[in-house]
Amino acid sequence: MLKIGLLLSGCGVYDGAEIQEAVLSLLAIDQMGAQAVCIGIDADQHHVVNHLNGEEMPQTRNMLVEAARIARGDIQKIENITPADIDALVIPGGFGSAKNFTTWAFDGPQGTIRSDVKLLLVNMVNVGKPILALCVSPIVLAKAFEGSTIQASMTIGSKHAASPYEIAGFEGGLQQTGSQTTDCSLGTIHVDQINKLITAPCYMMEARISEIQLNIQAAFTALKEMLNA
Repeated sequence: MLKIGLLLSGCGVYDGAEIQEAVLSLLAIDQMGAQAVCIGIDADQHHVVNHLNGEEMPQTRNMLVEAARIARGDIQKIENITPADIDALVIPGGFGSAKNFTTWAFDGPQGTIRSDVKLLLVNMVNVGKPILALCVSPIVLAKAFEGSTIQASMTIGSKHAASPYEIAGFEGGLQQTGSQTTDCSLGTIHVDQINKLITAPCYMMEARISEIQLNIQAAFTALKEMLNA
């Protein structure tokens, strides 16, 4: 049975992993007859956000403990996972990619990336195993591959459709790291066949959850084709 890793930055769109994208990814993994391997990081997330009002809360929360909520307790620490343990890796969106995995939310493309996250991503590409990044998570790919021989191409959405974010700014930031970008609307995905990277806009665009599901399904269809090639 195929094993697909799901890398979670916490639990909640504003300070961790985007829950709907994570759950729809778990569903897609199960529907393709594969086993999900949820992966988290045993460290404090950057901060805690009240999802009712968007305000920061005076709390400390652990990424692994929070991600275990999505994983129903079945989760592995990132240091215990190597590319030999999984056939592909999926990274849902959520601000955790820009706050916990990287510091992009605060420092933009000049920000840093956690060394454990970078190691896993670079090693996956080096051994030819696919990575699927949803929503804002292409920034994690870009920071992982920055300065390396991996010339990645990806999408982070479309400048020509409604979005709660400045897509052009994100594209410019990705390009500053050395990645190539492609403008993709919500109904489409981008496939970097050379590096085996699949990226999908998801909630970078204004969307209903049914549209997110279709976008994730399209990404997983491409992943299945890549794994069967």
